[in-house]
Amino acid sequence: MKKFLRISLLLIVVVLAIFIYVRYYFVLGEGVKSGELNYCVKKGYVFKTYEGKLIQTGIRSLSPNTIQSYDFEFSVTNENVARTLMSNSGMVFDLYYREYKGALPWRGFSRYIVDSIVAMKDPRTGNLVR
Repeated sequence: MKKFLRISLLLIVVVLAIFIYVRYYFVLGEGVKSGELNYCVKKGYVFKTYEGKLIQTGIRSLSPNTIQSYDFEFSVTNENVARTLMSNSGMVFDLYYREYKGALPWRGFSRYIVDSIVAMKDPRTGNLVR
């Protein structure tokens, strides 16, 4: 009976560990999003994280007679990247991100985590700033 309980407990721990890894640490997708930076702020009750929103070109309609822009809400884990974003609001950015299945409180509110800035452009001139 003890052997059965040990094996069952071990199996439960292994399944739980696999579930947590896949849900919170496995990178589901990665890529680059481009758009005008709306905001980047540091916020949170216990864990202060950097959160931002990128407004992408184009419009969509979720229901009849409505128009809405494409928004990309993200979290930033790198403080240097967050400071660059905060000091250049309104610029057009190409942001490299990773997508996870779930969000962790100390990583941010979003499933999308921005790792780096690929390019930054001035929206008036279209010239690369960086």
